[in-house]
Amino acid sequence: MRTSVSIDDELAAEARELGINVSEAAREGLRRAVRRRRAEQDREAYLAHPEIEDEHWDGAESWGEA
Repeated sequence: MRTSVSIDDELAAEARELGINVSEAAREGLRRAVRRRRAEQDREAYLAHPEIEDEHWDGAESWGEA
């Protein structure tokens, strides 16, 4: 998908000067931001609804170990 982003002129010029592929850098930065936000959402969900210890839970069995 194509989209437009605004980049500070000085930053864009510096990136060009350094031979940085701005599109790839934007994709990489967006991937990192998405991973970070997903991790934040996972943590928020866990904190809102933490697991309750179950007396019948067997940790080794739950991980597929016999």
